[in-house]
Amino acid sequence: MRLLVITSEPISGGQLREALPGGLDPEDAEVMVVAPALHDSPIKFWLSDADAAISKAEQVRSETVQRLGGEGVAASGDTGESDPLQAIEDALSTFPADRIVVFTHRDASQRYREDMDDDEIARRFGVPVDHTTVNGSSS
Repeated sequence: MRLLVITSEPISGGQLREALPGGLDPEDAEVMVVAPALHDSPIKFWLSDADAAISKAEQVRSETVQRLGGEGVAASGDTGESDPLQAIEDALSTFPADRIVVFTHRDASQRYREDMDDDEIARRFGVPVDHTTVNGSSS
């Protein structure tokens, strides 16, 4: 199984395991982690102030891949576009996932453009979607 994980905060193998439907184990999967370069606010997005968003995405990607690897989950990662749907599309062009797992903040307003519709993702890409929330900072 190939899992595409979209996350805006670092996650662990346990969090990934809990997000998957019963019977699926991330240790039996090839995992690609994509951390979209989400902006803190619409103003930063429209002013193209991307440095902080890219830095945060790189930190999320790196920490998540390291955590997963330390828990026996084979994972690679990349940073993605500020539009999560575009980040998913880009990732699927090189990583044909069998399932997409989306992690977002409980408060959807915490990161600009993080409010994705699971049904839209599944329709657009033809891949089942699992969605869960994660705590984290807005830095």
